[in-house]
Amino acid sequence: MSVEIINFGCRLNTYEGEVIRDQAQKAGLQDAIIFNSCTVTAEAERQVRQAIRRARREHPAAKIIVTGCGAQVHPEEYKGMEEVDHVLGNADKLKASPYLAFARDEEKAIVNDIHSVRETASHLVAGFEGIARAFVQVQNGCDHRCTFCIIPFGRGPSRSVTLADIVAQVRALVEAGYNEVVLTGVDITDYGKDLPGTSTLGGMMKRLLALVPELPRLRLSSIDAVEVDSDTMDLLATEPRLMPHLHLSVQAGDDMVLKRMKRRHSRADIISFCAQVRRLRPDVVFGADLIAGFPTESEAMFENTLRLVGEVGLTWLHVFPYSARSGTPAARMPQVPKAVRKERASRLREAGKQQVAAYLASQVGTVQRVLMENEHTGRTEQYAPVEMGHGHQTGAVMEVSITAANTSMLSGMPVMAK
Repeated sequence: MSVEIINFGCRLNTYEGEVIRDQAQKAGLQDAIIFNSCTVTAEAERQVRQAIRRARREHPAAKIIVTGCGAQVHPEEYKGMEEVDHVLGNADKLKASPYLAFARDEEKAIVNDIHSVRETASHLVAGFEGIARAFVQVQNGCDHRCTFCIIPFGRGPSRSVTLADIVAQVRALVEAGYNEVVLTGVDITDYGKDLPGTSTLGGMMKRLLALVPELPRLRLSSIDAVEVDSDTMDLLATEPRLMPHLHLSVQAGDDMVLKRMKRRHSRADIISFCAQVRRLRPDVVFGADLIAGFPTESEAMFENTLRLVGEVGLTWLHVFPYSARSGTPAARMPQVPKAVRKERASRLREAGKQQVAAYLASQVGTVQRVLMENEHTGRTEQYAPVEMGHGHQTGAVMEVSITAANTSMLSGMPVMAK
């Protein structure tokens, strides 16, 4: 073992994990396990701590380093774990110098003020170990203050990567054989506000697709519907290389809950946005982040969120029982009992499963372009999983005839060239 990276949480961590690997190896770090942590919920942090303890049992001689949002927000907690050798905050984890210091055992912890960071350094990533699609960071941090969210304290202010750096990274990944790139960040629809001129996410994507015409598929990670700009809408209507799958940061479907969350959209905004996109791109599929049991949420408020899943047709759901994060305003609000949060989360997940099953059934008999994630399964442009049998090339894009569906997956066979 040289340097092993274990990523938790968001797709941005997946991208950053490859940068961390490269920087740590350049610094000469050896026999190390680096945990790129998540702090979005208490459960996420519990899983990180559990993995750290397991790694120490299995690799007693390895150097264990904890970085990421958990290390940034709760450095003392990780410093206090006897299994942990070093703690590194988000402000410095993409630099080589901390890993050089850790290799020499010169520092126990390096955690600086993330709110002082004003730039997002660009790093050329050659590839992603064991992953069929590539992730490219276009933005980091968040300027909003949703009452439930700890992430701004782990990531700092919103800051964007320049178009030139994004184009260089995407070109390198396409040359390395990647057929799909996912644009990632903390709040990517906030892209460009800190750059000169009038840069927007959609404007950047138009330039990117024009400058890298050899890129077959471009996909967006989670977006904020009310911040989507007109260029992004235009691309959805006219650019087949932009995938028809949008994952929305919805969080709730009740206006009072949304107000208490300090979200920037209403229930009607989500319904209107999805209807507008469907008119432009009829084959689009929506996913969503949803929180169950937010403080003060009544049963009637929850039912509004539950109904939204069916009204809008939300499929691939990320459902979280509300988790109080110390220091956030929501943690001081009247709390919903944990058992109720868990039960409501279960009902949301079941509603999502029903939407997925209905959507998958509607795809039988169609022909889809599928990106193979391994030798036997892949995903359609709408992110639906497809079972293909064995022997296919990971990362290849294939035309597939969909022959069957169960409640969670499609089955298909390659369309043979005539």
